[in-house]
Amino acid sequence: MTLLLALLLTASGREASPQVLTPPSALREVGFDQKLGDALPLDLSLRDETGREVRLRDYFGRRPVAMSLVYFDCPMLCTVSLNGLVSALEVVSFQPGREFELLTISFDPREGPELAAHKKKGYLARLKRPGAEAGWHFLTGDAAALDRIAKAVGFRYAWDEETRQFAHPAGLVVLTPEGRIARYLYGIEYAPKDLRLALVESGEGQISSPIDQLLLYCYQYNPATGRYGATIMTVLRLGAVLTVLGLGGFILVMRRRERTAARESAGGTA
Repeated sequence: MTLLLALLLTASGREASPQVLTPPSALREVGFDQKLGDALPLDLSLRDETGREVRLRDYFGRRPVAMSLVYFDCPMLCTVSLNGLVSALEVVSFQPGREFELLTISFDPREGPELAAHKKKGYLARLKRPGAEAGWHFLTGDAAALDRIAKAVGFRYAWDEETRQFAHPAGLVVLTPEGRIARYLYGIEYAPKDLRLALVESGEGQISSPIDQLLLYCYQYNPATGRYGATIMTVLRLGAVLTVLGLGGFILVMRRRERTAARESAGGTA
């Protein structure tokens, strides 16, 4: 994943540097500020996927909490990052609602419980983990509450009027049972061992050290078209190329080993 992101940044730099000297204003406002050890405002009122009014504190107190900020109508990055989360959960033995709570909160105040319920149904069907519905919560709220949550975890996003989309980073925030920020996991894929360790350590109240930020954004500026294109498509294309190269290298190494073994076997027989 690190190599993939490095290639993405290198490729993006080659494309943009001749024509764009500064990033677009929308992207300059986007980021993920690490606020390790800070407390989440647990008094906030939200709505769950059934439309029931809940307090943020309802999901804290007993277990660590993993939280992602998305918007449900996101055409690209949010879907890919949630798919990456499901892929990690399929490997991790921990169960939402048993070892930890999982919150997926829309930062768009225009979205409501009906859309949240639709998203929850789809991702639970993908996860195929009986009982997970009790521990994976899809929440919406008003602008004031959502703004406080975003600021509390350092999640900075911006609306781009031209594309009618939000520019935002991708990542997962892991919190202690008391609601203190313990760790950030960035990107669209989460290594199962990293996710499990983050949950274990945050469950014990441990706060991690700051980490280097290497963020994916919802889009990037294309100077040739004057529009914003999906950065994540570049990530997926590069991932496909690296996968093909890796498989090709593996096949080549195995064939060489087979030939070497065949020659040694023939020499021994002679």
